[in-house]
Amino acid sequence: MRKIVVIGGVAGGMSAATRLRRLDEEASITVVERSGHVSFANCGLPYRLGGVIEERSALLLQTPESLAARFALDVRVRHEARAIDRANRRVTVRDLASGEDVELEYDALVLSPGARPVRPPLPGIEVAHTLRDVEDLDALVASARGAREAVVVGGGFIGVEVAENLVHRGIGVTLVEATGQVMAPLDPEMVEPVHAAMRAAGVRLVLGTSVERIEPGERHVVHLSDGQAVPAGLVVAAIGVRPETSLAAAAGLALGERGGILVDDSLRTSDPAIFAVGDAVEKRDGLDSSAVLVPLANTANRQGRIVADVVVGRPGADRPVLGTAIVGVFGVAAASVGWNEKRLRAAGRPHRVLHTHPGSHAGYYPGSETMALKLLVDPLTDEILGAQGVGRDGVDKRIDVIATAMTGRLTAADLADLELAYAPQFGSAKDPVNMLGWVDRAVADGDVETLQWHELDAALAAGATLLDVRTAAEHAARPVPGALNVPVDELRSRLGELPSGPLVVHCEVGLRGYVAARLLTQHGREVRNLDGGYRTWAAGTASQRATAAAGGMGPGTASLLRA
Repeated sequence: MRKIVVIGGVAGGMSAATRLRRLDEEASITVVERSGHVSFANCGLPYRLGGVIEERSALLLQTPESLAARFALDVRVRHEARAIDRANRRVTVRDLASGEDVELEYDALVLSPGARPVRPPLPGIEVAHTLRDVEDLDALVASARGAREAVVVGGGFIGVEVAENLVHRGIGVTLVEATGQVMAPLDPEMVEPVHAAMRAAGVRLVLGTSVERIEPGERHVVHLSDGQAVPAGLVVAAIGVRPETSLAAAAGLALGERGGILVDDSLRTSDPAIFAVGDAVEKRDGLDSSAVLVPLANTANRQGRIVADVVVGRPGADRPVLGTAIVGVFGVAAASVGWNEKRLRAAGRPHRVLHTHPGSHAGYYPGSETMALKLLVDPLTDEILGAQGVGRDGVDKRIDVIATAMTGRLTAADLADLELAYAPQFGSAKDPVNMLGWVDRAVADGDVETLQWHELDAALAAGATLLDVRTAAEHAARPVPGALNVPVDELRSRLGELPSGPLVVHCEVGLRGYVAARLLTQHGREVRNLDGGYRTWAAGTASQRATAAAGGMGPGTASLLRA
């Protein structure tokens, strides 16, 4: 009888344990979990905090008793793995209730300890809550009762989700982020709708500022690097997570360059009898195969299934990751896959940038919402390097289609030929993903040259004229300073009014600008279309101004703004 011990009973660990049972009815399978719950929906924790998920029990997908009944698993909650004896293949496990230690023998050991929240060594940090498990949630809910104001430290996915759900509880929220924006996977011009939605909901964003110390008290006081002192009945640290590797490191298992547990394609550690999955392990990046840390549930669950196959002798290999992710913030969805422009610039990797602002479905059908999409493409191979989407509807499926295309090694031009489901209430005859493909072809084929929002000032300083081809009413309502207005429908008859020299054309979202650029090019003019039009330029410059005012440009943002 094969003896298998799994450390960690959430996501990857439980996926491994249950699939192991489905593959091997005779094996002895023991799951050790430090918290009091297994197989809980940790991605739902912030939404229970805000009452969106009404019942706490809805997060508890399985119990030790239900797992024993269905899968004959020996699940031990409130038990902590303390040490691994690799020579004798034993794990020392402590019962946290009694304090007693027991030794579990194993033929195969699966580590799925997850990641632990980052708690910087700041004075007073001990009063800050984190959100990793159900016990953290219970403590946070208890502290939130009666609190009038809260400070959330960190603007990542968890930080913005916690901020939103504290607002749902009627608590005033200040979110402090050390860089110039929330949600680092998004580029500056793409994150601005998220900032706007959070501010409109009452969240006070303090960007480009860090926490220096927390003064504990009946009402804590959070002292910031810019001199502000922010009162808070509740403080939440959502700065990020690090792989939980203490057990692996103490056992002498190899760690990777990013600090996660090092595993091969079969998820074996440096000890062939020990495997590791989930947030604790390093992954391979889908674009350059570099080591990355991607703490996502989809990846953890998939790795759990793979490792079960490998343990029982079936073939199984992990795949590189693209980091596909999405978050909802006050009705706005923000999603990304692959690399962003900041990372491409920092790596010195050539790239082509495409912005569009399509409707979520046919504009003539009620309820269509405009979204912003950004595609990043290798200009030599047409490989899709990354994508971002922000909007109130339809963002998720467009990012998922692009992620699927990246996995299937389709090029950006191939997006134009995808046959996607269409009915007026769901999409358009030319889906936004198809349109990204057509825009890519237009640029790649030389039909149009484009200019990015952050390149406009330099082009104008070099002598180009900015031409707004929107209607006179649009130009008056939302002007780009210094632009000459000639509507596209009047352009042929007014060519003589245009000054000599290079032109940069723009419209609201880029389509009329493309039409104008094609017309002007065929009349012998040197012209570039402002990619994404006024909306992309407005979002980018708003983010640029906010970042500069905050004095909080991270290295990637700073290089982007200098370009």
